[in-house]
Amino acid sequence: MDLAYSHTQSQRVLKQRNMLLVTSLAFAGLSAVLGITAASRDREVVLQPVLRTPLTISSAGVSREYLEAVTRDAAVLTLNRTPQSLEYWMTSVLEMVHPSAYGQVKADLLKIVDDQRGSSIAQFFTVESMKVDPGGLTSEVTGVLHTMVGRQEVSANQKTFRYGWVYNGLSLKLVQFGMVEKVDPRKAVSS
Repeated sequence: MDLAYSHTQSQRVLKQRNMLLVTSLAFAGLSAVLGITAASRDREVVLQPVLRTPLTISSAGVSREYLEAVTRDAAVLTLNRTPQSLEYWMTSVLEMVHPSAYGQVKADLLKIVDDQRGSSIAQFFTVESMKVDPGGLTSEVTGVLHTMVGRQEVSANQKTFRYGWVYNGLSLKLVQFGMVEKVDPRKAVSS
């Protein structure tokens, strides 16, 4: 009798073990599928509203609205400077720059700082229009660049500036910026 009872108990424990193994394998498979799904899914972060609507960024790419907002802020930061704010200006611009372009951009900014330090020349930019290309990660800002010497405005010229960006993960960084040189149609035809 003890042998039959012992055999029945062993069979019940074996059956429970097999059910536990099947359940564990099912949960492991489900965890693997969910992990792969989560890893391949585009990530999205909701940003504080700075415009009329809340902005989001996604690992799938940069939205037109986000690129426009970042370009607007970059234009204000890069094109507005005074001799008193040069250090802050340079540090702030460099915080936006991608590591691959950091050395070149810093060298260019140092030339501007050296030229403008100790002078009374300031500049500010008023934005008139903007074109953004989220696919090409470029943007152009057109407006009036005002140059001041002391309190006197000495020039106000319409200029266009181009910004180039790189997007990794959820990080948009500046790789280049500069003034767009306009081609004189008379020179282009005569050449």
